[in-house]
Amino acid sequence: MTLWKAPAFWNMPQAKLLPALLSPLEALVAWGAARRAEGVGWKAPVPVLCCGNITVGGTGKTTVVMDLVARLQARGKTPHVLSRGYGGRQTSGQRVDPQHHTARDVGDEPLLLATNCPVWVGSDRVATARAAIAAGADCLVMDDGFQNPGLEKTLSLLVVDGVTGLGNGHVLPAGPLRERPEQALERASAVLLIGKDQTGFAASPLMAGTPLYQGDLRQTSEVRQLEGKACVAFAGLGRPEKFFSGLRAAGIVPVQTISYPDHYYYRKRDMRHLLTVARSMGACLVTTPKDAVRLPAVFRQQVVEVGVELVWPDPAAPEKLLDLLLETPL
Repeated sequence: MTLWKAPAFWNMPQAKLLPALLSPLEALVAWGAARRAEGVGWKAPVPVLCCGNITVGGTGKTTVVMDLVARLQARGKTPHVLSRGYGGRQTSGQRVDPQHHTARDVGDEPLLLATNCPVWVGSDRVATARAAIAAGADCLVMDDGFQNPGLEKTLSLLVVDGVTGLGNGHVLPAGPLRERPEQALERASAVLLIGKDQTGFAASPLMAGTPLYQGDLRQTSEVRQLEGKACVAFAGLGRPEKFFSGLRAAGIVPVQTISYPDHYYYRKRDMRHLLTVARSMGACLVTTPKDAVRLPAVFRQQVVEVGVELVWPDPAAPEKLLDLLLETPL
């Protein structure tokens, strides 16, 4: 059951008609993105690492942020995360409090990240950066914001999904790109490709001269709770199929999968439907931690949460990135 998904032609380079029809709007969006990129941002007195996207949709960026934050903490650093707080109602410069805020207040990803480190939300990245530094941050990690010029980045890491790559190569709304890829890669310090490269992105001439790192996502240990059980998997992500495929790769084959829009807030009727489907199949419900923070506490207790973690085939790669971040003169 799929309630929403990105337009199919976004990932079909052979589809020419719709991108052609949308090309005037594409040109306008690309022009606006290029103009924004020319802006000069505020230079923070601490290192700023930006984990961003070229495309819309799920690439695993927040998982990358969690991994790098943990590595910075292991080095004795005090990183704070800056997030736009997609869909949240709080003003810029607000620190996330997991004990009092909900996903509707601050967004699902910031609420999830706040269980690991201090997180600040708001579209004004300078305001959140200043607040974080005043609260003791000695380095900042931006969850998204690559296209936002307000805050100068010490190091920008672009996260690209190996399955979808750059899609059809067109900018919104003709394709999934937020800006022209050549402009994005010119500003990027490095690219992290998540999963097997199925589109030939790594060999693209666009990548000439840009350092490329490889990563993979794997299910966390909670997936073992599902061994030998029937389960109904549901997710409201940029690419729900990524979660479902991850379960299958871990040996868990859902009897049914149900997709919702990214950042979807589950209604009572949705939860009733999920319970009805699961009970009719004698199955348990399973979802992601990002979805779980958007569920009421009572319903959340009836769902198994299975997250993902980032695996670096080259264990030295993330440490090289952090060396570059911390050793770059401010």
